[in-house]
Amino acid sequence: MQGRIIKGIAGFYYVHIPQKGIYECRAKGIFRKENKKPLVGDSVRISILDEKDREGSIREIMPRRNQLIRPAVANVDQALLVFALDDPKFDHMLLSRFLVMMAKAQIPACLCFNKADLGGREEMDRVAAIYAGSGCPVLFTSTRTGEGVGGLDELLEGKTTVMAGPSGVGKSSLTNLLQKEIQMETGEVSRKLKKGRHTTRHSQLIPVRRDTYLVDTPGFSSLYLDAIEKEGLRFYFPEFEKYEGQCRFQGCVHVSEPGCMVRQALEEGKIDISRYEDYLELFNGLKNKRRY
Repeated sequence: MQGRIIKGIAGFYYVHIPQKGIYECRAKGIFRKENKKPLVGDSVRISILDEKDREGSIREIMPRRNQLIRPAVANVDQALLVFALDDPKFDHMLLSRFLVMMAKAQIPACLCFNKADLGGREEMDRVAAIYAGSGCPVLFTSTRTGEGVGGLDELLEGKTTVMAGPSGVGKSSLTNLLQKEIQMETGEVSRKLKKGRHTTRHSQLIPVRRDTYLVDTPGFSSLYLDAIEKEGLRFYFPEFEKYEGQCRFQGCVHVSEPGCMVRQALEEGKIDISRYEDYLELFNGLKNKRRY
């Protein structure tokens, strides 16, 4: 049978088989010999060892479309980056870091600004304008009033979506709302995943309905961009893309070079100043990082 790994901890992997349930599996020893490790999100084939106790063995890991290192999760269709308009205060630099990370991993990002009822229309318009050139869909939601939740549900349909964002922005509340019509036995998930021996929280897939999953990633609230060189950072800002190759100097990094079309676009209001300032801060951070 084929299913998805929804959680892995202490050598046990919990595989969701649609219309069958959750099976607790061990991985075959051959994976260790081949230096392959199953990841949350992997599509796998399993053999059933005990149908009554829902126990099995992972026999094959299907090819991955992509994978993230931190958190370790595979086959993600998109990222939902959740921030609050207020309480906590919106951290635009953290969002820029997330956007760069997802662009590097070639995972499309969607922006969800929760607690819209605290921000007001003027603030929503301001934030929407900042990210208009990012290439990301921008949604505003409120778990208190239900605003925007229906549109978010449509955005997630049929996809595996990793959720990320700082603490206190309402990720758990959104997840609970989106699971209202869950089509699997949540009691069975609880029994399989909360037996007591596996209590450490790790990344896991939350089945919302058939072929629709949310990836819960505890601790995925900050990140470092060590794997990116400063000269390549510009390629992860979609606002700059249309000006690439038009600057006076080849390989222009859009910082202080004369004849830079990105900086000209900034002066003309075609690129948002806060996005450019985020770029400069990230660029200087990469420039000044210690090399060993």
